[in-house]
Amino acid sequence: MTQRFESGGLVHDEAGVTRDRTYGYGWWAAHEFAVVDTGGLVFDEDESQVFMREIRQQALVALQEASVALLVVDGQFGCTALDEEIAGFLRKQSVPTVLAVNKCESTKSGDLQTADFWGLGMGTPFAVSGMHGTGMGDLMDALVKPLPQRAVGADDDEEEPLRIAILGKPNVGKSSLLNRLARAERAIVSDIAGTTRDVIDQRVINHNREYVFLDTAGVRRAARVSKGVEQMMVKRSLKAARRSDVCLLVLDATEGVSDQEMNLANFIAESGRACVIVVNKWDAVSEKDDKLYRTSKAYLENRLPTVSWASQLFISAKTGLKTQQIYDAVEAAAKNHRLRVSTSVMNEVLEDAVRWQRPPATTTGRQGNVYYCAQVSTRPPTIVIFCNDPDLFGASYRRYLEGQLRKSLGFAGTPIRLLFRARQRQSRSAPGDSD
Repeated sequence: MTQRFESGGLVHDEAGVTRDRTYGYGWWAAHEFAVVDTGGLVFDEDESQVFMREIRQQALVALQEASVALLVVDGQFGCTALDEEIAGFLRKQSVPTVLAVNKCESTKSGDLQTADFWGLGMGTPFAVSGMHGTGMGDLMDALVKPLPQRAVGADDDEEEPLRIAILGKPNVGKSSLLNRLARAERAIVSDIAGTTRDVIDQRVINHNREYVFLDTAGVRRAARVSKGVEQMMVKRSLKAARRSDVCLLVLDATEGVSDQEMNLANFIAESGRACVIVVNKWDAVSEKDDKLYRTSKAYLENRLPTVSWASQLFISAKTGLKTQQIYDAVEAAAKNHRLRVSTSVMNEVLEDAVRWQRPPATTTGRQGNVYYCAQVSTRPPTIVIFCNDPDLFGASYRRYLEGQLRKSLGFAGTPIRLLFRARQRQSRSAPGDSD
């Protein structure tokens, strides 16, 4: 329905993989819509089935929001008692329902596979194949009938919503933070590690500005990640970070920064994403004062050097402490992520930096010379520095130039990329040559 088979809902041959409401966005004919994938409904109270009650609650919330419901049944397995129970439950709801008989890969056998489902009393059963796309046209026509008509050209000038990925280890409070920001029980919250299985997209309006928060599964150390569902969960989490504008790196205030969180910080920086460091559970820290706050900030900068440019917020998703400041921090980071500086201003800053500290010479007396620079792209800001030989500029001097650019031009909250390119020296004087 969303035409995003690889990046859509997590698919695996295991019951209970989908737990929260997973949103995708698609279109058909003149309609644009959100598709909400819910967990499989089970109505008994079998204690061995973890989170089944919470999954039902999430499905009920989705139905309350929906304009139309889609009941999906298994055409190869046939009509079951649970199918009849779910159909009876849906008939009591106020939302219209369309019935899809999945796994009907053959059009010839489709009529036979759907015949068994007429007895559910849900109207025409549509024979489809989610894997191959068979029969989807007729199904989509039926699904969009109850949807309201959208005026042509409506909302075309709206600003694109910011996409914000919430990353962190298991149990640091990512889903609690999403619920707090969304002002709703959007994700299942539990002390059990791995509760969130898939990436959850949640659209939130704050002060007439639209945001899309991507709540991801907790990412453990690679050596501890088991094959199968968890491995797919981790891949989805990292993929969500790459398609976001800003990453919220969520840490636990009651624990130190782990090696895995350092790896996540490195991943964010290498992916060129803007970042805000969110230290959750600050309410659980005793004897808080200005000294502890300053010490904590210095500790984070020391442990997470690759994102030392990121702003830091000490919040509590449980109490709501300073959670609204996340919006301001995200906006500032996104703005700098898209910042473009004029070539003349950037070269003035570069010239001053070279005047203050010239590139170190090699043991053979070769001196690095900087000619000029230019910003070539944004998201993240990327600057090409033309010089006589890139090999003459070591990591320490490159960090120095980055620091000077940040000090003069800002770029807080975003990585910047410096690309050194060799070029013949121009006839004009290079920055710093007048000394």
